[in-house]
Amino acid sequence: MRAVCFLLLGSTLLPAQDTDTTIKVDVDIVNILFTVRDKRGGLIGNLNKEDFTLAEDNKQQEIKYFTRETDLPLTIGLLIDVSRSQQNLIEIEKNAAYQFFGSVLRPKDLAFLISFGAEAELLQDYTNSVKLLRSGLDGLKVNADFGGVLNPGPVPTVYQPRGTILYDAVYLASTDQLKGQVGRKVLILITDGEDQGSRYDIKKAIESAQKADAVIYGIYYVDRAFYYQNGITFGGVSDSALRRLSEETGGHVFHVDKKNSLQDTFKEIQDEMRSQYAIGYTPSNSTKDGSFRRIDIHTNSKDWKVQARRGYYATPRENQ
Repeated sequence: MRAVCFLLLGSTLLPAQDTDTTIKVDVDIVNILFTVRDKRGGLIGNLNKEDFTLAEDNKQQEIKYFTRETDLPLTIGLLIDVSRSQQNLIEIEKNAAYQFFGSVLRPKDLAFLISFGAEAELLQDYTNSVKLLRSGLDGLKVNADFGGVLNPGPVPTVYQPRGTILYDAVYLASTDQLKGQVGRKVLILITDGEDQGSRYDIKKAIESAQKADAVIYGIYYVDRAFYYQNGITFGGVSDSALRRLSEETGGHVFHVDKKNSLQDTFKEIQDEMRSQYAIGYTPSNSTKDGSFRRIDIHTNSKDWKVQARRGYYATPRENQ
């Protein structure tokens, strides 16, 4: 249970000032988390409200709330690919993820852990305990059964599983785990980017993350030796799916290679989460018709690039 008070603004919760109650405000606020990078890719964390303009469907919007390095609670979902192609990487992933959780989690933050291969399994539900997360990480094991009915895990798929259900894992994490959470929400995917057999397509996975206000960070981690030794000419050759999942939700894709270790990558993600801005506004179009509204955030410098989700769904509150 989070020991913090909030102001409820539509589907967004903002910290309340010195109060023991939760105050409800009948105003719909769209809240966008984003980062800004310079032309060399470096993070810029010292900008102000006046440095930004914001539009929804090409119509200028008034920025009502703006914060830097937001102190809102952070919920992290770590999704790890345990399909056959990743079997030689699991031990490295365990150790790097353990160190990441130990350094990033603050007292009011939460994390959960899901593995996905032929099925998705919740290895550790919401917790602030690094010890419990370590136990969950110790449960990582290859899941590559292409046939038969597998016993459903705590986050079961609802069809005959096969392959690597990347999109299903994102959908389940967003709808079952993140949608009811408040504050900042992040999904970190460690995978070689292949999907085989998901019931939901990539568009549905992205939509679920956008509706949950979740930012996706993709970690593209490929065991080249596996594909080479097994004579497989497909798989692990493109980060396009991870890039689409990340960019449309305001995240970023990181590559693990000889120059950048998995630990280095986790450090980069941690730095990025600490360099976020939050903008809140009341849409001039108040109609809740379920349509997708495109958001564009611009800076006053052509050398700065805003990294934010592409938009949101104007869903009636009873359907959120």
